[in-house]
Amino acid sequence: MADLKSLCVYCSSSANVDEKYAVSAKKLGTLMAEEGVRLVYGGSHVGLMGAVADGVMTTGGEVFGVTTRHLDEHEVGHQGITELKVVDDMHARKYMMFEEADAFAILPGGFGTLEEFFEVLTWKQIGLHAKPIILINYDGFWDPLKTLMQELEDQRFVSTKDAHLFHFVDTVDDVIPTIRSAPVVQINPTEKWNKS
Repeated sequence: MADLKSLCVYCSSSANVDEKYAVSAKKLGTLMAEEGVRLVYGGSHVGLMGAVADGVMTTGGEVFGVTTRHLDEHEVGHQGITELKVVDDMHARKYMMFEEADAFAILPGGFGTLEEFFEVLTWKQIGLHAKPIILINYDGFWDPLKTLMQELEDQRFVSTKDAHLFHFVDTVDDVIPTIRSAPVVQINPTEKWNKS
């Protein structure tokens, strides 16, 4: 994907995690701004979400955030970004982020991050999109997920083709080059349930 204009980043909104994760997130934002890649994200100013947005903004980049009325009432929306949309609910929020993005990068995170990753992954698995999906395995954070993914393949709950629907990288420096060099994987949904 040579024409990467907007990257959706999923990550933690927790401010309680080790500072090293926020440093890595901010670096990703800096790299995105330097490469002219717009950030699409959940619109928060806290946790890794705030760090990646701040990294983009302080480097002169563009940030498109999407939050919900519920979250906005709790004052977690980032008021210092290029554009912040407030939508009715989480479904609208996630779909708008999906529509605005050319690719997805997943930093360390919790339940919400995992849910967002698996949603875009399953959409890709059934042929709804062919956008690159990158998991940033910073400091081995996603190693347990790697093990689970391999077990799913070994037990044939997912096919060997599904292993090519996403990529792991070790550092934020590898995210944009990996997206730009990743082959397009478009699943034919009529073949999804064939044995392989």
